[in-house]
Amino acid sequence: MWRTRAAAACVICRSLANSSYGIKRKSPLQNLHLVSRSIHHPYYPSSKFQRRPLRISIQLFSSLNRLPLRKTKLLNVKYGYQFHRNFWLARLASRLLKLRYLILGSAVGGGYTAKKTYDQWKDMMPDLDEYKWIVPDFVWELDEHIDFEKLMKALPDAADLAKLLPDFDKIGESFTSLKGFFSPGSPGETAFRATDQGYDNDKQYKKGLLGELILLQQQIQQHEEEARRAAGQYNMGSSQQKRKVSDKEKIDQLQEELLRTQLKYQRMLERLEKENKELRKLVLQRDDKGIHQRKLKKSLIDMYSEVLDILSDYDASYNTQDHLPRVVVVGDQSAGKTSVLEMIAQARIFPRGSGEMMTRSPVKVTLSEGPHHVALFKDSSREFDLTKEEDLAALRNEIEIRMRNSVKEGCTVSTETISLSVKGPGLQRMVLVDLPGVISTVTSGMAPDTKETIFSISKAYMQNPNAIILCIQDGSVDAERSIVTDLVSQMDPQGKRTIFVLTKVDLAEKNVASPSRIQQIIEGKLFPMKALGYFAVVTGKGNSSESIDSIKEYEEEFFQNSKLLKTCMLKAHQVTTKNLSLAVSDCFWKMVRESVEQQADAFKATRFNLETEWKNNYPRLRELDRNELFEKAKNEILDEVISLTQVTPKHWEEILQKTLWERVSTHVIENIYLPAAQTMNSGTFNTTVDIKLKQWTDKQLPNKAVEVAWETLQEEFSRFMTEQKGKEHDDIFDKLKQAVKEESIKRHKWNERAEDSLRVIQHNALEDRSISDKQQWDAAIHFMEETLQSRLKDTESVIEDMVGPDWKKRWLYWIGRTKEQNIRNETKNELEKLIKCNEEHAAYLANDEVTTVRKNLEARGITVDPCLIKDTWHQIYRRYFLKTALNHCNLCRRGFYYYQRHFVDSELECNDIVLFWRIQRMLAITANTLRQQLTNTEVRRLEKNVKEVLEDFAEDNEKKVKLLTGKRVQLAEDLKKVREIQEKLEAFIEALHQEK
Repeated sequence: MWRTRAAAACVICRSLANSSYGIKRKSPLQNLHLVSRSIHHPYYPSSKFQRRPLRISIQLFSSLNRLPLRKTKLLNVKYGYQFHRNFWLARLASRLLKLRYLILGSAVGGGYTAKKTYDQWKDMMPDLDEYKWIVPDFVWELDEHIDFEKLMKALPDAADLAKLLPDFDKIGESFTSLKGFFSPGSPGETAFRATDQGYDNDKQYKKGLLGELILLQQQIQQHEEEARRAAGQYNMGSSQQKRKVSDKEKIDQLQEELLRTQLKYQRMLERLEKENKELRKLVLQRDDKGIHQRKLKKSLIDMYSEVLDILSDYDASYNTQDHLPRVVVVGDQSAGKTSVLEMIAQARIFPRGSGEMMTRSPVKVTLSEGPHHVALFKDSSREFDLTKEEDLAALRNEIEIRMRNSVKEGCTVSTETISLSVKGPGLQRMVLVDLPGVISTVTSGMAPDTKETIFSISKAYMQNPNAIILCIQDGSVDAERSIVTDLVSQMDPQGKRTIFVLTKVDLAEKNVASPSRIQQIIEGKLFPMKALGYFAVVTGKGNSSESIDSIKEYEEEFFQNSKLLKTCMLKAHQVTTKNLSLAVSDCFWKMVRESVEQQADAFKATRFNLETEWKNNYPRLRELDRNELFEKAKNEILDEVISLTQVTPKHWEEILQKTLWERVSTHVIENIYLPAAQTMNSGTFNTTVDIKLKQWTDKQLPNKAVEVAWETLQEEFSRFMTEQKGKEHDDIFDKLKQAVKEESIKRHKWNERAEDSLRVIQHNALEDRSISDKQQWDAAIHFMEETLQSRLKDTESVIEDMVGPDWKKRWLYWIGRTKEQNIRNETKNELEKLIKCNEEHAAYLANDEVTTVRKNLEARGITVDPCLIKDTWHQIYRRYFLKTALNHCNLCRRGFYYYQRHFVDSELECNDIVLFWRIQRMLAITANTLRQQLTNTEVRRLEKNVKEVLEDFAEDNEKKVKLLTGKRVQLAEDLKKVREIQEKLEAFIEALHQEK
């Protein structure tokens, strides 16, 4: 029904449109009823919109207000005049509604188009999320501290920047010609298809500006290879030959233009990096000066380097091996290992030689970023400024000295690691270990085991499954002469952690007849070893005085003009030490992230085992490591030294007096008293005594007294050091205390002026002969009796040894005499007869008396030597003299009264009593003087020496390891090391996760 009405309306419209009334007006369709216009067919050209056919024919709707209109019928249209109805308000509203729909539709379409364009541009932009770790946190806060408007004003104008940009018009023309060459149906179409297929595989490398550049060159190389293959098929016909030549010229031209553009782009990147480096250096310097209140955290690489330093000192005796990543630099001798490392560190820091071995021990170099380019050793606080040639020379000299000191006598290389840190703007963060170069022959001057030692050192570092092997190969020599490649292939057969570096490529390009041989090396086809990546570098012209900047310029210039790069034998990302440094750093941190947590778990298990062992063996003792035990022993030793000051003066003087008399008593009896007692009168006795005492005081007595005092101090010090203090005594300190005592005594020197002052005091004491009271007289007699009795006892013992046991011992103990003892006994009996005949006999036998005794013995059948007779006489007379002197002492007990009267009108002479009183008084005064010097000076000096020795031992780890030994010490030491390693690893892992 509705379709019928619509058809009728169309007929009416056509009839109205075709009729003319002689009046100029617009198309009659515009004057139709809205319902009629809404169902108008689409053939009418001025119709702007259409409505769907209504499903209900009864109710109609308007576009004005969507309200139902009143029902109406179609008019019967007849030819002739039609009454015109004026709906101008409806027509105005309709036009406004059409305009609104147009605007809304345009807005929606434009927004969708803009969003789609934005998404396409967003997909084309490189993903820089993985490089956020390069920029420290403070860089994102620069806008708070740096005025970037002033910085923008300081930058060059757009005109200057335009000069630096490549000529894109020429590049466009080159690409147009290339596009024409690779048009559909051309030989280059296959190359594009191959590129499209490999695009998805290489998509993961399109991150960062350098990645895009590398990808672009790879695509061009693939295009060129495909073009060459395709062009080879058209070598028939002159026209085809000319086309091939022109295509080749276009390709060469395009390739040169691309290389030139790449170099310009690289220079721009280097310039921006340099400006960024200067800016970061400025910010770090401000941080050092304290402009920012926040404290800079220790960098990740410094934390990691500390862990490696601790592990190098840790003795893994509990099956816990160090598998933390390092970059191990290995290569043949003089292959350029050190030069590559210097280029990465951006400083000439290692000693250099012409062909001789310079790296004699492993050198661990920790590279990190900092505001200043400096280097410092692990065990030193001195910083070497690497921008100054004087500091560089001093650093090289220090490294050489440390290497030579680490090499033991009779060896050429050492396993001891030298730890060095290098900081500077723009340095890649990593830890490298430079090993001695691998040699094939041991030359003169080297130890016989040098070759094997170098191999063992290299294998020990490369056996670490997480170590990154940086294999250095000299490109200027024949590849067949390489030794290190076989060694590396043995340690890493799959090449999962090896990076191959070909050095001296400039010399290789000149000397190698076939450049494709270099391409085979870089592609890994010449050597049997496999690697993650292959790089070609140039480390200078061979002049040791070249600077790093000049080497960089030479390297850049060489590769810019090298045929190896122009002919695509080498790829752009495989050349220069800068690209090598970036690649090694990426591999290093990737390996660190993959393995550090596993190592932390291993040390956690080791810590648990050590703690369990300690609890089982030493449950009541604290876990004191070697340093803590040394501090405890140090306090005990100092307390014992202080105890010397608590010794009473009486004790000092008694020990000194007794010891001194034991030293000088023999000299007094033999050289002073006995010769003086042989005189005939008292005057001669006193004169002889004075002379002997004066000589003794001037030459021997002061020196003997000082020796006695020094030995007494040592004995008392040793007594306090070795005295056990009950249950608190710890025998683990015995060796340390003994070493401290010996070293302190060795360093101690008595005051030289003490002898001079002591000589005067002793001389004055011996000059005094006045005994003031009877008590002193009795004391002198007692002193003399003790001395004579002691000497008499010693003499009796000597005689008994000479003549053998007497008859009582022979009967009681069944001991007999020897033949010599029988001869001496008979000789003794003959000599005793001489003394009985002459009680005032002299101390020496005359020759005729010796002859008489010998003949008497021969008469009884005993043959005696004259020397034996004199020797026996000396002991017999000595006993007789001592007994006589003791009897004289008893007589002089009542002689003090006669002494006061100077023995006038008395036959008793007691000059020997006065002599012993003088000696006794001298001993007392000397002991008092020495005691004062000990307590006031020498004990303090000894205490100072002990402190110095302890301080020296505290700085000498080898001493502490040697003196503090035992299972308990080693267990505590290992437990401390493992705890420290685990804690530092956990802190490092936490910081690593935060950086992610």
